[in-house]
Amino acid sequence: MEFFRNFPFFSIMIAMFCGIVSSAVSGKSARRISLAMVTGVLVLSACTLVYVGDMGESVTYLMGHFPAPWGNEIRFGTLEAFLALYFSIIMLLSVLGGWSHVITDVEAGKENLFYVLIDMMMSSLLAMIYTNDLFTGYVFVEINTIAACGMIMIRQNGHGIVAAIRYMVMSLIGSGLFLIGLSLLYDITGHLLMVPAHEAIETVVAEGTYRVPLLVIISLMSVGMAIKSGLYPFHSWIPETYGYATPTASAVLSSLVSKGYIILLIKIFYRVIGMDVIVSSHILNALFIFGIVAMVMGSLHAIMQTDCRKMIAYSSVAQIGYIYMGIGLGTKAGMVAAIFHILTHAATKSLLFISAVGLYEVSDGRTDYNGLRNAAYRNRIAGIAFSVGALSMVGFPMLSGFISKYLFATAALERPHKMLLTLLALIISTVLNAVYFLRQVVTIYSGRPGESSSTSNFIKEAISESTFSNRFASIALILLNLFLGLFSEVVIELISRGLEIFA
Repeated sequence: MEFFRNFPFFSIMIAMFCGIVSSAVSGKSARRISLAMVTGVLVLSACTLVYVGDMGESVTYLMGHFPAPWGNEIRFGTLEAFLALYFSIIMLLSVLGGWSHVITDVEAGKENLFYVLIDMMMSSLLAMIYTNDLFTGYVFVEINTIAACGMIMIRQNGHGIVAAIRYMVMSLIGSGLFLIGLSLLYDITGHLLMVPAHEAIETVVAEGTYRVPLLVIISLMSVGMAIKSGLYPFHSWIPETYGYATPTASAVLSSLVSKGYIILLIKIFYRVIGMDVIVSSHILNALFIFGIVAMVMGSLHAIMQTDCRKMIAYSSVAQIGYIYMGIGLGTKAGMVAAIFHILTHAATKSLLFISAVGLYEVSDGRTDYNGLRNAAYRNRIAGIAFSVGALSMVGFPMLSGFISKYLFATAALERPHKMLLTLLALIISTVLNAVYFLRQVVTIYSGRPGESSSTSNFIKEAISESTFSNRFASIALILLNLFLGLFSEVVIELISRGLEIFA
């Protein structure tokens, strides 16, 4: 069992090594390597979760066996292990759900580069989850950014290139602010490892020195990660990015990439700055307000869309707002709700993008409302999967989205001065969610089952291969959504216990 403490390090290095190998092989071989890598990471993460499950404390892994403050560290408890396991499941299903479209969307001979980017993104997400070193976290933030940018523009069309440039500009602004905050933090504390930095900040707070610089550090890091995760009004890159990327890229970008940045920010709040200092700085009030605005404005933008992909993309803006609203409540219950919604959004948004692909395939590749009429009859599993994802986002009972909204509502009761605004925003956002998601569900079921569609524009072999993998991924994501909705107590208990160790 002691050997299991090496597994987080192995997971990160295996993903990076597979990226190197994939760059030198064919697209088909690179796909197999990526699938094997994600599956291997899934198994290693499950073993890690079993290892730390009954320990009740975090495990610190010394990189190169150099002790603090000179060495680099990985630190993991139940929350980190569970997030790594969950992210690897979403990554595996996202790759399976849209893999055949890499054949049609990516220029011939460059398919392996797509899987290099998948491998690099997997390694960066794992590193942000596991690292106990701030600068290492920053390095992998940039690796994640570069991988995401490559995935957006790999289709080599005008929309993709413009979206990638916009994403890169916004991400670099966020990264720059985060790096400035990190540099100031190092100047004050003299440490990059999270625990020594936290001890130094405790001393600074006790002495009453560096109050303004500390507030600036908190603000820069929070705004930097908010920009990178697409919090309104820093969301301008999301519609084009999610709307014109390949199906797998859209699923991964919407469900995992932005969540990695939020997880890193939560780690900094708990492990570096300390939640008491964060609450007293009032930065959470700003995140709360921006989250509330995002919940409403993202939904209003989604209602105005006629393209299904952009509607799902703008929905992500609203869902990111939910997460920051929960964090902004400044309570453990709010943080549990925010992390649970990270899981909900990851499963549901991946389900929506993957199932939508199945609808496009039987609609001549059209993504507008009129083009998707009757599509659910032509691809019944995709229609059911999209409907389940839509109902989850609305908050239908038994699905994960209902549990998320319930957790946010109950968490708001602990903050009387924020309770009314939170509940009002939840009601308004839920009504707006119902308007645009149920409208799309009604559209795909409009018409008679016997109506036919003309021949699809996609390559016939690609569609044939896509049918099995896409449907398998859709069914698996439906089951995952139902698991979060029906067995939420297990997940909530794990998150709550993990947060105690996390701190």
